[in-house]
Amino acid sequence: MRLPVYSAALVVSVLSSFSALAQQAALQGRVREANTGRPVAGCEVYVRGSRQIARTDSAGLFTLAKLPAGRQQLQFSSIGYEPFKTEVDVPPNGGILDFTLTRRERQLKEVVVAAPQTRFGPQRLREVEGTAIFAAKKSDVIVPDNLVANLATNNARQVYARVAGLNIWESDQGGLQLSIGGRGLDPNRTSNFNVRQNNYDISADALGYPESYYTPPIEAIKRIQLVRGAASLQYGTQFGGLLNFELRAPEPDKTVSVVSRQTAGSYGFFNSFNSVSGTVKKLSYYTFAQYKRGDGWRPNSHFDSKTAYADVRYQFTENFKVGTQVTHMDYLAQQPGGLSDAQFVQNARQSNRERNWFAVDWNLFNASADWKLTPQSNINVLAFGLRATRKSLGFRPNQVELPDKDFYLRDLITGEFQNYGVEARYLNRYQLGSKTGVLLLGTRYYHGYNHSVQGFGPTGRGADFRYVGPEGETFASSFSDFEFPNQNVAVFAENIFYLSDKVSVTPGVRYEYIRTKSQGTYGNVIRDNANNIDAIIQKDEQRLSPRGFVLGGIGVSYKPVETRELYGNISQNYRSITFSDMRIANPSAVIDPNLQDERGYSADLGLRGEQGQWLTYDVSLFALQYGNRIGEVQTYDAADRVLRRRSNVGRALILGVESYAEVDLLRAAHPAVEPGRWSLAAFGNLALIRGRYTQSEIAGVKGNPVEFVPDVNLKTGARVGFGPFKGSLQATYLSKQYTDATKAELGGVSAVVGRIPAYTVLDASVSWERRWLKLEGSVNNLADAIYFTRRATGYPGPGILPSDGRSFFLTVAAKW
Repeated sequence: MRLPVYSAALVVSVLSSFSALAQQAALQGRVREANTGRPVAGCEVYVRGSRQIARTDSAGLFTLAKLPAGRQQLQFSSIGYEPFKTEVDVPPNGGILDFTLTRRERQLKEVVVAAPQTRFGPQRLREVEGTAIFAAKKSDVIVPDNLVANLATNNARQVYARVAGLNIWESDQGGLQLSIGGRGLDPNRTSNFNVRQNNYDISADALGYPESYYTPPIEAIKRIQLVRGAASLQYGTQFGGLLNFELRAPEPDKTVSVVSRQTAGSYGFFNSFNSVSGTVKKLSYYTFAQYKRGDGWRPNSHFDSKTAYADVRYQFTENFKVGTQVTHMDYLAQQPGGLSDAQFVQNARQSNRERNWFAVDWNLFNASADWKLTPQSNINVLAFGLRATRKSLGFRPNQVELPDKDFYLRDLITGEFQNYGVEARYLNRYQLGSKTGVLLLGTRYYHGYNHSVQGFGPTGRGADFRYVGPEGETFASSFSDFEFPNQNVAVFAENIFYLSDKVSVTPGVRYEYIRTKSQGTYGNVIRDNANNIDAIIQKDEQRLSPRGFVLGGIGVSYKPVETRELYGNISQNYRSITFSDMRIANPSAVIDPNLQDERGYSADLGLRGEQGQWLTYDVSLFALQYGNRIGEVQTYDAADRVLRRRSNVGRALILGVESYAEVDLLRAAHPAVEPGRWSLAAFGNLALIRGRYTQSEIAGVKGNPVEFVPDVNLKTGARVGFGPFKGSLQATYLSKQYTDATKAELGGVSAVVGRIPAYTVLDASVSWERRWLKLEGSVNNLADAIYFTRRATGYPGPGILPSDGRSFFLTVAAKW
């Protein structure tokens, strides 16, 4: 029997359907986390080319029904995991397949939270920054962009005004050298701080000659970080602590960004600062060039300075980046010499030295690498080096009033520095039971070399840095040629233990090995009464001083609330004798050949915090115990001339209160009202310090005041703003202080020791900014005070160095 045509078609269709159903199968799978093997719940599984989607259960299982047998493409998607695609062969008889997903982890970019524009002044370092621990330490952060100040001249009075207790020496109009101290520490070239730029050393020699002849332009600085004595465990053993200049970073969001600042001022001052910055894909850069010149407030004070800097960084991955930096600075400065007490009273602007010159050539190199090993741990490695020279030439007899003549030979001292080092840090945030902690481990190797030559320079007036023989008329009688190689190896560790949400304890330890060596010759020229040479005596000398020691410290922090902290710390400190202590001939000074290294400790106890958005404060007590303190005492030579003798004077104890407060007056008056275009803030910075020698083998020293310790150190000021206009007025007052341990009032014919009288200085600045243009104006020493901050023992003296009188400055700045 024949079937109808439609019946045959129906039979074929049914048979085909049964065949397709026979070839379909169900796919079962299990999704786990790759590293832990734990099931992934809620993962969506999608079959490409179909509308089938399955979701995993709490055991990570899923089922896809009615899949054709054969190869299928699956896509997996789950929050917190990387997307995953794969191809599988669907088994005709079913079965369970295993799949794994990788957890998604991303390193977020740094987020910078800016302070409100109505507030200004220093900030404080966070407990952990980068690969450094600052918990429970007294710290300050200066942001130059927040200041209304004279940045072109590196005016330290204004820049560091909000750091309590700093004693600032003023030596030149252009701010070529920074000299700050505090708590009885000698401010000379900031030698009692570990001075760094972007976390690497920039001084002549960190241990053997820690004087800083190079200071970065304030216009190029993003932040200045100061950490007091407890920084000795991470950054070196110095009593002062850390001073780190963090230069501006490359612009992350622009290919090219240009800044140009031009400043003109009194007494021939001119400063040109220009920078270019940007980021191109993974490569970023920042570079600047600065030229600065001036004639100075006193005659014979001309200077020319050039500084250039380049910073190039490459971001290989989100977790690994490298960078390299090069800095060059050179300047030539004429130095007007020091004055006697009588000369200063008669005319503080006078100069009787036309032939004194100082030249510096400074070259810094740095390479760095940063690894983010995990979200909790990272490594930083720095390699750095220095090649530099400093040359000083001049007529500097013990009698500063003695007239200078062109046919006199001049003293010439040259120093050549070749240093390199490597510093590595590892920081890890860890979980210990229910508590968290932060561990920092670090190591450092440093090799320094200094070649110092002292002898006789040529006659004439020019900056001619050539050595000549001792023949001819000269008041100098000594010469030397020494090499000072040294090595330093250090290992350090600190750890923050969080005992609760409010209390943390941070112990630390540092081991230091120092190997200091001096080798060379020194001699004397013996003359008769007619100044003829009778004899030249020359001797060889060699000294080797290896030593190793351990420093320890601990800090405690209590935060009852997030905006208030009670902190305390105590840390050991150490300072080795310097190359200058070993062998430098100075007609105004003599050095004890049995000098020993200085040892002691520093401690802080303070309360800091904020009140609402209108008050910030930091009030602390400190103690600094100084053993074997190297200082000066007034003595006399065979001709009854006043000299300065440098030796271990004795044990000193320095105690004090350092306080800082800043208030937003408009917010304080109306806390609930958001300020409009007006802003008004005032700050006060008061340090009351008492330093005394508690023990000394030198007669008449015990009980005397410690050098460079004014009893009262006050800096106060206010800032007002209206829209784009801002203005500031600042006052600085320091009470009298002494420059030697014998409490000498007057320095006699040499003027290298004696009292520094109390002084008050006013500074005023204004600024206006609109879009890409900014105008700034400053008046330094507004009241035209006649004062001095320093009695120099060598260059640029000897004698009293008067500070500058009233001077005016105008800056035009543009940014594209």
